[in-house]
Amino acid sequence: MSEDRVTELDRMRYTKNTTSSRLALLAIVFDVLFFISLYKSDVGTYYYTILIGASIIYNLVFLLATFLCSEGVKNYQTSYSWAMIALGIGQIIRIFIIPLSAHQATYNNAPVMGDAQFIRMVIYLVASAACLFAGAVINVNKSRALSAHLASLQG
Repeated sequence: MSEDRVTELDRMRYTKNTTSSRLALLAIVFDVLFFISLYKSDVGTYYYTILIGASIIYNLVFLLATFLCSEGVKNYQTSYSWAMIALGIGQIIRIFIIPLSAHQATYNNAPVMGDAQFIRMVIYLVASAACLFAGAVINVNKSRALSAHLASLQG
């Protein structure tokens, strides 16, 4: 192993994993953009359902859990990586719930969600999920490298 790599691994003992943390925070930004795009829509009473209520509650849980993950991955804890992967899968699943159903529905003979808004919302959710997946993978790789380095220092 090169001397530069050893120095880099040794520095990880004293620095935070800001890359994974920032990716989690970026996932929150994309989710907020999704949230704004969805809830600013005013299509009569189409959105006044229990599904929207559940979506709002899920969104709040997502924001809190993702922020918790952003703090957890700073310390190279792999359990938060698995939580980030689960949250990313949740973001992908969300595409098929409200955006897809609203895109296919009509209200007073007009589409509830136009093509542009649907594509924008899908992009926001996919970008949010991609940030979570990337942050999780980076954290797992860095955590394993740091653990191996610490083990080599002890033995």
